[in-house]
Amino acid sequence: MFYAEELVEEIRTKNDIVDVVSGYVRLQKKGSNHWGCCPFHNEKTPSFSVSGPKQMYHCFGCGVSGNVYTFVMQYENYSFPEAVKMLADRAGVNLPEVEYSEEAKKKAGKRARLLEVNKEAAKFFYYQLRDPHGEIGYNYLKRRELSDETMHKFGLGYAGKSGTGLVQYLRQKGFEDALIKEAGLANYSEKSGLISQFWNRVMFPIQDINHRVIGFGGRVMGDGEPKYLNSPETPVFDKRRNLYGLNFARTARSGNIILCEGYMDVIAMHQAGFSQAVASLGTAFTAEQANLLRRYTDSVLLAYDSDGAGVKAALRSIGILREAGLTGKVINMRPYKDPDEFMKNLGKEAFEERIRQAENSFFFEVRVLQEQFDVKDPEQKTKFHREIARKLCEFQEEVERDNYLQAIAEKYFIGIENLRKLVLQYASQTGLAKPIERPKSGIQSKNSPQESAKKAQRLLLTWITDEPAVYQKIKSFISAADFTEELYKLVAERLFADLEQGQFNPAGIISMFEDEDKQSEAAALFHTNLPQLETPQEREKAFHDIVYAVKKNSFEFYSSKLGADVSALNQVVEGKKALETLAKTHISLE
Repeated sequence: MFYAEELVEEIRTKNDIVDVVSGYVRLQKKGSNHWGCCPFHNEKTPSFSVSGPKQMYHCFGCGVSGNVYTFVMQYENYSFPEAVKMLADRAGVNLPEVEYSEEAKKKAGKRARLLEVNKEAAKFFYYQLRDPHGEIGYNYLKRRELSDETMHKFGLGYAGKSGTGLVQYLRQKGFEDALIKEAGLANYSEKSGLISQFWNRVMFPIQDINHRVIGFGGRVMGDGEPKYLNSPETPVFDKRRNLYGLNFARTARSGNIILCEGYMDVIAMHQAGFSQAVASLGTAFTAEQANLLRRYTDSVLLAYDSDGAGVKAALRSIGILREAGLTGKVINMRPYKDPDEFMKNLGKEAFEERIRQAENSFFFEVRVLQEQFDVKDPEQKTKFHREIARKLCEFQEEVERDNYLQAIAEKYFIGIENLRKLVLQYASQTGLAKPIERPKSGIQSKNSPQESAKKAQRLLLTWITDEPAVYQKIKSFISAADFTEELYKLVAERLFADLEQGQFNPAGIISMFEDEDKQSEAAALFHTNLPQLETPQEREKAFHDIVYAVKKNSFEFYSSKLGADVSALNQVVEGKKALETLAKTHISLE
């Protein structure tokens, strides 16, 4: 951790989570908690709860949980140190100079310098566009119907007629040649020395989600090649893990993100009011970019070119989105080629209507597939139906597969039972899908023993944080060592130690972890759904069963380690005695 635990905790306590979250989400107090619509997934009915007493939040819709640090990390996509700094600034707390190892200093210093040189290059291009020498670039953008406000928002610029100007400017700012080259802003030439590859181009600064310039795209003026030139990969620029415009789109809160192919498409969309538009960075859409989008939405609308290449790219992207668990729909651009042309000719309201009419991605795939067959020919029609069956096998969940099967059968006038037989026949031949076996009793199969054990541990930790007084009643039976999941154990150690000292601070426990996923997992331990029971007797029995299950799993866990772990012997002996006592003990919750 970069900062002392005491300082991290001081900053957290000075940033009331209700106040911080209220700056992002409209909250309404109900009971002891505040409620609002979750900022991490699209919903109409509020399921996002913020607890002032616990200083934690939890969404009962998508399951995200955490304290004020986790919220800032998830919403702003900050690292833990960045979240600490932001909240320290908000609370007026001065942070000490961070002590880095030599290796960390070197790495952090290099990244910082690369970001600095990119920032200065962006300034250079920006002012060049507004200089008389940049008139060609400015006029080009005006012909593309971009306003000065839009040019400013995206930091658009111009690289002059020579590749030497940028290098000279950066040298004057104190940047060494090696750094300029490593940032991908210039290359060595035998004839000219260090010279930028960006010249006579309109420049598009590429920013990460925190608005830091990490690279550039340049559109040539005239007929030169390549038409678009992008920065190479650098330590701060990974094309596969960034998206153009996401720094704005992530806060659009539109319920979806529109995925385009080019920079100008994104800019035209934003200018028209569709600030949720993004584009990949000169490469095909990647799985890493899909996972990045998943942080901000579960619905992606494809606004790709309407030509053959655009359709092919859309088909490829649909598969990637589906693999990432995202819902994909396709916006019809016709009769125009791309969003930029569409917006210029038909405008915002027409595009809003196209969004409402966006085609289900599976229907789009089948429609494109149909174009490969002459369905008036019985043989061709049969082949088309076989291809539909093959595609239906891609749905692993039986309910989803059957829903699409019914919809496709109705849409293409195929006998539903015939299509179902074809799907099962194709699946059995290829092994692509297997019908789900239903238990004859109608009872679904139970969770695995491992998952049941984990659930019992989560339930116990939630119960203790909801009713801290119960800890004193079970501490003779349960210790932190009984939590066999490593993260659960760390949380229990801290929670129990705090309770022994008469303290109760679950939000502070989350701050022990710097990783966002671990923070969220730790927070979820305090928000497991407890059984809703009416009578005191039912609650006491449920609580006893949970405590007993945790202890029994602990006993079995350490018993399995006997012979390999000498220290496990004490846990086994103690566990056996505790189980025998627990079986005969009544635990009162009064």
